[in-house]
Amino acid sequence: RGVCIAASVHQVKSFLNHTAYLSCYFPNSQKTDIKDLRVFWQKGAVEVVHEVYYGQEIHDNLSPKYVNRTKMDMDKWTLQLSNAGIVDEGQYTCIIQHRDKGSPKVIHKSECLLHIIANYSQPEIAQLNTGEPKPNAYLNLSCSSSGGYPEPKNMTWLISHENITYRRMHHMDVSQDAVTKLYNVTTKLNITVPTNTFTNISCLLHLGEQLGSLVSVPLGIEIQGEEMEQVKINFFGPLIAVIILITLLLGFLILKKNRNISTSNQSVSLAV
Repeated sequence: RGVCIAASVHQVKSFLNHTAYLSCYFPNSQKTDIKDLRVFWQKGAVEVVHEVYYGQEIHDNLSPKYVNRTKMDMDKWTLQLSNAGIVDEGQYTCIIQHRDKGSPKVIHKSECLLHIIANYSQPEIAQLNTGEPKPNAYLNLSCSSSGGYPEPKNMTWLISHENITYRRMHHMDVSQDAVTKLYNVTTKLNITVPTNTFTNISCLLHLGEQLGSLVSVPLGIEIQGEEMEQVKINFFGPLIAVIILITLLLGFLILKKNRNISTSNQSVSLAV
């Protein structure tokens, strides 16, 4: 029997706290009985993850952190690692030995590289300025996302107005929780936006080529310029003056009419 060694390291992804599936990629073309094989998994060079000794699972040599967390599907030659955590990331080796005249010989060997994924929260934009944005004033924004793994590539701002979208990339602050090992990321933007034009601002979190991206809820802003305020004043000023004039005129007419009625009543009284 020759040794079958996988040509490349197989990439395996698993979500945090889910079950990871690591395959031996053993074809078993000769339909060898499991009772004639010894199968064991190890992480790195020293940690024993799982062992099947001629058909029986044994736990004597397992690394303590893998006890009661592993199970071997012998039909699919796949190891199930439950509650996969970030500390479980790394390279795993599957080694299969055949009992040949009492002396076991390695007939298969393959390697898997386990990557853990934790979903980031949807990026959220916060406005750091207080009060309403003013014309020609700087707009200070931050975009944050938390609780994810692995560390993302970058964060990009998307600024759209008048059917044109601009991309701006700024420094991304990254922090990692000492216990959970999950990442929190933040980036900031300091810009002026055009007046009298509706502007849409979004934040895009790039997780990597195979993991895609997350986008924030867009922030819509429209700042009215000083000339628009002046137009409002120029329009409403004369309008208010006309309303006041009409009110005074109506008041004068009503007052005059009341006086005429009063004079008529006095004339009738004298005639009587």
